[in-house]
Amino acid sequence: MNKLSAEKQVKSKKRVTDHGEVFTNDREVNAMLDLVKHETERIDSRFLEPACGNGNFLAEVLRRKLEVVNSRYSKSQIEWERNAFIAVSTIYGVDILEDNAIECRERLFSIVSKTYFNNFGTNGNLEFLKSVQFLLKRNILWGDALDFTNPISKKPIVFSEWSFSLGDLVKRRDYVFRFLVEKTHQFSLFNDEGNAAAIDEPVREFPLIHYLKIGLK
Repeated sequence: MNKLSAEKQVKSKKRVTDHGEVFTNDREVNAMLDLVKHETERIDSRFLEPACGNGNFLAEVLRRKLEVVNSRYSKSQIEWERNAFIAVSTIYGVDILEDNAIECRERLFSIVSKTYFNNFGTNGNLEFLKSVQFLLKRNILWGDALDFTNPISKKPIVFSEWSFSLGDLVKRRDYVFRFLVEKTHQFSLFNDEGNAAAIDEPVREFPLIHYLKIGLK
């Protein structure tokens, strides 16, 4: 391992000692994702990284999804926004270190915003970007994936499921992470078909809302 790759994989020796934090390099990330390439290229395929760090895996998943969005919808800003929203809404992450979770959110937002403005320039819609920020705030969480709680408050980790219902209206349902894992008997929010796993009632449901309005509340 050369010095450059080592620096990318480790922030500090203390973090490695305290938390076992070692980041996966780009080559390994792509090799692993290529094993499920067809899923990474499905806009609505859900991914959960239970130790997401600053987002090496999730960033690459998002890039691949947005490449598909670009190839299909770059001629229509409305369709691009709607499908990019789906792409972001299906990406989930947890990390035990708060700064990693924050950095991951910012990194994913940067990928979306740069791709968006590269496509549509000054026609970019601020409401869309605010919706993306809200999605990431709900989907990329600071928490301990081993005991399913926030490390400080010890409140349970709660994820939001997003699904389009009527036209451009989206439904949000919140589920407790522990129950999702125990119910599905796997470390994933969702089943292999990309559909919501068979689970009981959500801890909270929200009224239908236009997907461009969720970040404005």
